[in-house]
Amino acid sequence: MSETGSHGLRVAFYGDDFTGSVDALLQFARHGWSGRLFVGLPDAAALKRAAAECDVVGIAGIARSLPTGQLDAELRPVLSALASLSPHVVQYKACSTADSSPQIGSLGRVIELGRELISDAPVPVLFAQPDFGRFTAFGHHFAAEGGVVYRLDRQPTMSTHPSTPMTESDLAVHLGRQTDLPIGSVFHPTYASADALVSALRDDDAAALVLDALDEAHLIAVGDALHALPGPVFAIGSGGLSTAVAAAEPGTQVALPVATDSTGPILAVSGSRSAQTRRQADAAAAAGWLVQPLELDEGRADAAASTVVEALAAGRSVVLTSDDADPTPVGSRPVLEAIAEAAASVISSAVSAGTTRRVIVCGGDTSSRITRLLGVESLSIAANPWGNIVLLHAASADPAIDGLELLLKGGQVGDVDLFERIRGLGER
Repeated sequence: MSETGSHGLRVAFYGDDFTGSVDALLQFARHGWSGRLFVGLPDAAALKRAAAECDVVGIAGIARSLPTGQLDAELRPVLSALASLSPHVVQYKACSTADSSPQIGSLGRVIELGRELISDAPVPVLFAQPDFGRFTAFGHHFAAEGGVVYRLDRQPTMSTHPSTPMTESDLAVHLGRQTDLPIGSVFHPTYASADALVSALRDDDAAALVLDALDEAHLIAVGDALHALPGPVFAIGSGGLSTAVAAAEPGTQVALPVATDSTGPILAVSGSRSAQTRRQADAAAAAGWLVQPLELDEGRADAAASTVVEALAAGRSVVLTSDDADPTPVGSRPVLEAIAEAAASVISSAVSAGTTRRVIVCGGDTSSRITRLLGVESLSIAANPWGNIVLLHAASADPAIDGLELLLKGGQVGDVDLFERIRGLGER
């Protein structure tokens, strides 16, 4: 285990999907922290350079969608590399809806690895993100959808999630099903005393402690406590946890741009099966976009890509959907991999043809895979038009991909008219 260092790096994080990783980067940036997000684990020299220059360094990964048996291979090298940078806090950035199960993306296994590789102190766990409609009260988690706040196991999307359906709102119970380690909770009345919260996080016999948060004040109390704990601190949580840490010790805040200079048609590709993403695609169709299924049959892929390139060349934006894709394996490939490979191929064709420089990727698990397949090495924030919507610039050794503008969108993220609003930014 590493000792807390004295250099500029304050937090290092691993994001279990790309959309979540971008959200964490945004929360730190909003509070004046400089940061850099790598696509996968870079070489040690690149990581150390970033640590010397930034307040926070992140690595975007794919753990959320991995079978639990594959987590060690994904996470051991990353967590060890982050710990070697000696930040005060190492965050495992997880989805604000606690997406995980004993079989897929097990956060129980993450707790075990973090205690082994970083710190054996109780792991603070904070999924609440109030400005995003995520709340935890007395250990139970709630998530908004369509303007209504639901208990997590009754939220329409998460209760029927295709990979990790949520059947339990008590997060300690949910996580306890994924590990033999004891999982506890700390309720928000404790936050009235900073010393009491620090003591609860430091002295409890539990391996991990689920933390409540209903508002910004609760987040800052958690952030203050994490800064007061002896480092290194290993913590698991959403962008709310990133907000908590950064808001408790803000830097010099600089307003993020709300738009970029990019113009021209947009290509949106979706691996999301969320009803909200489908509504966004339908709204784009009503606004004149070409909307059609992503072609997964390799024999028809070239013709489908030509149709997309022709539409973009004519100035028409395009959405490729996959929510009606057969969830069974495609040939020898799992459907998620087939979707990512097909989407990356279409994007490459369109970008190489020069018909678009703006791409939207829907679905956290899909975004992770597509970004890697495109050869993106790192991402930086280009603009924050509103809310938690972030436009990114890609850095890549491939000249066609370098500088590409990306919006990586979780399935439930964004209003119904999101695609058309993003397209309209280029007309200002």
